[in-house]
This record gives sequence, C-alpha cells and structure tokens, in this order.
Amino acid sequence: MIKEAIQHRPINNFAYSYDENTLHIQLKTKKNDMKSVELIFGDPYFWLNNKWQSNSALMQKSGSTKYHDYWFIEISPEFQRLRYGFKCSDSKESCYFTEGGIFKVQPEDISNYFCFPYLNNTDIFQAPSWVKDTVWYQIFPERFANGDKNLNPPNTLKWDSEKPSQNNFFGGDFQGIIDHLDYLTDLGINGIYLTPIFEAYSNHKYDTIDYMKIDPQFGDEETFRRLVQECHKRNIKIMLDAVFNHSGYYFAPFQDVLKKQQNSNYKDWFHIWNFPIEQNSEFNYATFGFEKSMPKLNTENIEVKNYLLRVAKYWTEEFDIDGWRLDVANEVDHAFWREFRQTVKKIKPDAYILGEIWHDAMPWLQGDQFDAVMNYPVTNGIIDFFAKQKIDAQQFINHINQVIHMYPSNVNEVSFNLLDSHDTSRILTMAKHNKDRLKLAYLFQFSFIGAPCIYYGDEIGMFGGEDPECRACMIWDKHRYDEDLYSFIQILIKLRKTVSAFGGNGKFRFLDVGDKKDVITYEKYTKKEKLVFILNNSEDKQQIELSSMQYKRAKGLLTNKEYNFSNQTMIELNAYDFKILQLIE
Repeated sequence: MIKEAIQHRPINNFAYSYDENTLHIQLKTKKNDMKSVELIFGDPYFWLNNKWQSNSALMQKSGSTKYHDYWFIEISPEFQRLRYGFKCSDSKESCYFTEGGIFKVQPEDISNYFCFPYLNNTDIFQAPSWVKDTVWYQIFPERFANGDKNLNPPNTLKWDSEKPSQNNFFGGDFQGIIDHLDYLTDLGINGIYLTPIFEAYSNHKYDTIDYMKIDPQFGDEETFRRLVQECHKRNIKIMLDAVFNHSGYYFAPFQDVLKKQQNSNYKDWFHIWNFPIEQNSEFNYATFGFEKSMPKLNTENIEVKNYLLRVAKYWTEEFDIDGWRLDVANEVDHAFWREFRQTVKKIKPDAYILGEIWHDAMPWLQGDQFDAVMNYPVTNGIIDFFAKQKIDAQQFINHINQVIHMYPSNVNEVSFNLLDSHDTSRILTMAKHNKDRLKLAYLFQFSFIGAPCIYYGDEIGMFGGEDPECRACMIWDKHRYDEDLYSFIQILIKLRKTVSAFGGNGKFRFLDVGDKKDVITYEKYTKKEKLVFILNNSEDKQQIELSSMQYKRAKGLLTNKEYNFSNQTMIELNAYDFKILQLIE
C-alpha cells in the first residue's frame, strides 16, 4: 500500500455541499493500489460513554487516470455536520487516513478526523438550473448576417466575397441575427452567446471604445432590445461578452492619458510603468498579451471598478440579458469578480456568469465568483482523441476523468462545453474534414455533462484554420450546406431535450472495454433511466465486449432495435460507427 499517495482535503472538489441535504466526499489514491475504501463518519456531538459514535459506508470508485483512482460517496448528515476519515484496504492490510495522520487502528480522538463543520445553505454552489438544459450557439456578430446595409461601416465588402482578414468588414449586425432566429429555433438552439457588441475599432470588438454604447455597425439600443425580446419569445437566452481585463486603444480614458500623460486624471486606470507613454516606441504599460492596442485596466482602482460594475448593472437591468461571458477572466483580481457577481445576481439571480479560463479554475468556482468556465480541458481531450487522433482511448479516458474529478459535480453540470470558437481553428478543419470523426466528437460533446456550444456555421460544415480563417461569413446558401451534418446535430439536440439521461440530468461514467485503443464506452444514467454509449473512433470494424450488459435487455435509442444480452455480450461496430443502447427494465 502506497500510503503517501492518499490525498484528501476537506474543501473544494474533495468535500462540498451538493445541495441543502447532501455532501459529496472524494478521496484520491494511487491507481490500482486499494481494493476498497470506506468512509468512517459521524456527528461530532454524538457520544456514548465518553466515546465518539461513528458509522462506516463503502465508497465507490468513480474513475481513474494514468496514476490515480478516485473514490466517491454521497452522504446526508442528519444534523448537517460531520467528522470523517477513511479506511483504506488493499489485499494485505488496512489503514485509517485522517486529518491527524495515518493510523493502523481507528483513532479514538475525534480531533484526528476531518471536519465538515456545517452544511450552510448560503455556502452551496448554486448556478442557474436552466443552464443544464441549454444548447448554446456562439455568434460572431460581424460575420453572422448583414440585415441592415444602412449600418455598414466604410469599405464594407459584399457578403462572403473575400476571405476573412484581421481588418476587413462584411457588415454583420443585430438585424441579421433577428432575421435568422427561426433558423436557430429549427436547429434547436435555446442559448446565444454573442462576442462583444460594444463600440470598438476592430471587427472582433475586443478593443472596446465605449462600454455604454452599442457599436454603430450592429445597430442601436432599440434594435438590441428587440433582439433580446425576440429571443425570449422563442425561449432563447442571450449572453453578452464582457471585456473587463483590458480596454481598447481608443477608450476615452486611455486617450486622455496619452494626451496628458502623468497629469491625466485617468493615469491610475491602467498599469503604466513609467512616463512618458510614447505611441511609436516599445510600450511601457501592461496589456492583454503583447497587444499594444489593448491596455490592461486596473480593476483594483475604485473608479475603474465602479465604472465597470455600472456597465454590468446597466446592460443586465435595462435589457434583461441572461448571462455574461467574461474575457481573460483569470487575469482580473478575485475581489472584482466577487463584486461583479453580487451586482449581477442582485438584479437577476438566475443570470449565468461564465469565465474564460483555459486551465484548472477551482479558485473561481467556489460560489462567490463564476457559475462556470469555458471547459477547454474537455475541448482539448475531445479534439486530441476524435478530431486529431493524437491520443488513444485510455489516454482520453484518463484525461476526461481527471477533468471530471477536478471540480464538484454541481460545477460540472453547468460547464460550458465547446469544440471550437473564434479563438481556435474550426473543428472540421482540425478533424481534417473527416465528417465521421466529427460526428463522434459531437456525440460525445452533446451527451457529456454540462451545456454544449456550437460555433456558428459548424452545423452546416463550415471550416477554417486559426484566426482569422475561423471567422468567415456565415453561409446562407442552402445549396452549400452539409444537410446530413445539420440533421445529425439537430437529432443530438432533440435527444438532449427529450431523453433525460442523455441530457443535463444524466450522471456520467466510463465503462471498461479492455485494451481497445480506439473504442470508448460510457453510461449516462438517472434514477429511472440508463443509456450505454459505444463509440468506435477507428477506420476498422470492431468487436466490443460489453460485460456490464450481461443478462440485460436494451434497445437502440435511434433505431429501436432490441438487444437481449444473455451469455453473449459482444457487439460489433463498423468504422467510425456508434450505438446508443437504452436499457429495458
């Protein structure tokens, strides 16, 4: 037994309130080291004859990675509080792992045990419940549709007449989005994420000039209000993009600093290292990355903070938007995001607050800042396994299991799961135009935990490399659509909405298929329903042993074909094929 590999802390993803009555507790051990793990637990105030009274319950192995096993248990303490430890056993010995150390026999001193002091309702991570049932659609407004040519900026090009560049404009606007809302409804979309809509110099609008003004090329406030209202009529949520880490070069306070230098009243709105700021030399102020046109805002400055919070309040309150996506969220201080959350949630308690963070984001996901983050770790795993085939099935399983166990369950359930975006190559390009692999990627994305997002045009087979190629004009010529791909995604969306275990209410776990390098199987299940997914990410026909299905009956979710698994649990899949089996009681 490798005792030094046992890991637990009574915080974050290892011990947390799932709801007002339930605790989730997790332990990490070396892979294949433990035969069993039991939770030893009891109320800290329950004593008889001067002895603390404890119970025990077996924990379930909830997943494994290359080096670790994870053990999980759900428990409902009668009086909302708990002291606990772990009994870890291999084939030769047992030990008791506690906060006070590792013991050969169960310690009697209660101070040795981990403590969950009290299950306070206000400490429970609570994200908007509607997110679990949402299918997002990301729109880059400049490239979605030109609905009002009177708004076209100078030198606007004819729609889709040239390849996208860093600087060209095609005239996309709010009216164009309104004109195609029925298209999105037909697809099944019920959430739209808009990249920045505020006045800016560039076509991408991440270099804000005025946070309180709609960019004139998109329309005015009345048109935006109508867009939100038309979306809400169709039960579609609207999420805006907030660029609070940095402003644009032409943001009035930064222009004032350039003009007045150290005498500017706004000099402390930015991170300026020294004066003078000389526009044509190497910059001497903090920026987003090394983009001279995007000076970093000092969100610790009270004037900056109040201004940005006023921005959040105005657009949430006046236009009834449903969420905020927060650009470069990890580079803004935590104190600001706590106040941001309080400001937004006071106006609209069920607003969705989504941070752009590409790495482990646990510090932002403790209930006081964000509801979710853009789940790029899952994105990367899906791309590497399905699209690029850089990793095998076991590596993919290890990677996804690590991400699942990185966060509490109630965080995973509202994660924003994407395959690509305006910041990446399109998924079809990454899959080298192999539509079969692409379909498997979408199947996994839509059946995984969390809320899936489609980048505009992916559903009809648009492709493109890194920025600016990934920002091409949306294709509205139906003769150029990949109708088969569109129909496939439409079906996946319908399954999420009509089959409880398939969508946001289903729990997830991988199943064992032995040493298959290109095949994964997993379950999605609720208390009443269970689905088994088998995906063959290979150009070869595969025979897959489904030992977990022995003596069970099932039907194909898409085919209604019945399967009766007695002693024979082998199933065959063609190249890049899949099956979804719905168990029959």
